[in-house]
Amino acid sequence: MVTIVYFDGLCEPVNPGGIAAYGFVIYRDGKLLSARGGVLGAGFFGDDVTNNVAEYTALIKALEWLVENGLSGDELVVRGDSQLVLKQLKGEYTVKSKRITPLYQKVTELLKLFPKVTLEWVPRQLNAKADSLSREAVGEFLRRHPEALNFYKERYRRAKN
Repeated sequence: MVTIVYFDGLCEPVNPGGIAAYGFVIYRDGKLLSARGGVLGAGFFGDDVTNNVAEYTALIKALEWLVENGLSGDELVVRGDSQLVLKQLKGEYTVKSKRITPLYQKVTELLKLFPKVTLEWVPRQLNAKADSLSREAVGEFLRRHPEALNFYKERYRRAKN
C-alpha cells in the first residue's frame, strides 16, 4: 500500500509572529483518509511562531495521524511546497534554527517508522487542499478572536513607518 501525505503551513498576516496554521491531506491508494487543519499559535498571544514552524508542524501532525491509525507499515510519499523543509529532510540543507531543530528531529524520528519514504516538492497549486485547510484555520481563529485583526493592523502600520 502507498500512502501519500500533502502538508502545508503558513504564518499570516505577518511572518514571524502572525497566526501560524497547518493543513494536511492523506490519501491511501487514491482514497482520501484524512484532511485536517488547525492553528498552532499566534504572535497575538505572544507565541514565537513562523511559517517554517507551521510547515514542520503540519508534517508532524500528518505523520502522527498515520502512526496512530496503524499505517506506519505503508510505503510513504510526502509532498509539500516548502523547499526548505524538504531539503532539510533530504540532508541538502542543514537545520540552523533553534525553533526548527526539535521539529526536524521529531519528523525524522517519525519517518523512521515507515519502510520506504519518498520526499517530493510540489508547486503550490498541487498542494491546494493542504493550503486551503491552513487558511481556513486562520479564518476560524480570526472569527473567534476578531481583536487580533487590530493587533496585526497596528503592527503592520508601525512596521511601515
